[in-house]
Amino acid sequence: MTMEKIMSLDPSSARVAILGLGKMGLPMASRLVAAGWNVVGFDPSPAAAAAFVQAGGQAAASAREAAEGAGAVVTMLPDGKAVRAVLAGPEGIAGHLAPGAIVIDMSSSAPVGTRDLAKELADRGIVLVDAPVSGGVKRAVDGTLAIMVGGDHADAVRPLLESLGTSLFETGPVGSGHAMKALNNYVSAAGLTAACEALRIGASFGLDPALMTDILNVSTGRNNSTDVKLKPYVIPKSYTSGFSMALMAKDLRTADDLARHEGVPAPLSGTIAALWQDALAELGPGADHTAIDAYLVGLPASAKD
Repeated sequence: MTMEKIMSLDPSSARVAILGLGKMGLPMASRLVAAGWNVVGFDPSPAAAAAFVQAGGQAAASAREAAEGAGAVVTMLPDGKAVRAVLAGPEGIAGHLAPGAIVIDMSSSAPVGTRDLAKELADRGIVLVDAPVSGGVKRAVDGTLAIMVGGDHADAVRPLLESLGTSLFETGPVGSGHAMKALNNYVSAAGLTAACEALRIGASFGLDPALMTDILNVSTGRNNSTDVKLKPYVIPKSYTSGFSMALMAKDLRTADDLARHEGVPAPLSGTIAALWQDALAELGPGADHTAIDAYLVGLPASAKD
């Protein structure tokens, strides 16, 4: 496979298939259309496909149809298992991609699995780049996502990714982007958990949660959750940030699995992953991730001690 084929990825010549038009995939696909890319999307949900057509895109009837003739295939799916199924499963599209095609997995996949999948695709002449994102739906709509790019061909996909994000980081070999995403969400979830606990403890003692948030945000306790989640979602108990508890719990399991795979002692990672898994079981997959606050409130006194 030649670098010339990969480097030809630009709006004037490349057909891009986007598989997954959910909360993140739809605004990302729409951003590519607005930037002049020739985009064909697929999602099993007719409503999602219709929304993409309304945004100016083309919708395919199947993943295979979307990928036919594509120079790049972008996956924005729930996890690495779904990515593997659509690419290399019994009905996978990898056998229908031309040598020189590039797959950009922007899902939050398990990094070890990504590395294995990249080897399988390479045997078919297909490059895999992992490029998970951070920033949520708002930044997907704005085109200001942070994107973590793993693999040897980050330069080849940069023109496309620059239509989606403003902070692009080349993290290293394939799988490293997914590793960084999982570890980022581990730190994020740990910060949110600590912030929710702090507000509950302070309120019990008589402190005002809004005042506590203001103080945290000019002090050393400041983090993303104190900045953007406490006042709009946690304190009023709206729990409507738009990122699900199921996805966060999955990313936390991924981070903890990575620690175990690498043989790195990470006791807090295991504790946080287990806590969020229990919260998911209690609140259900439809819960917003900021509802971890509600789960903490409902813990029995023995669990809070």
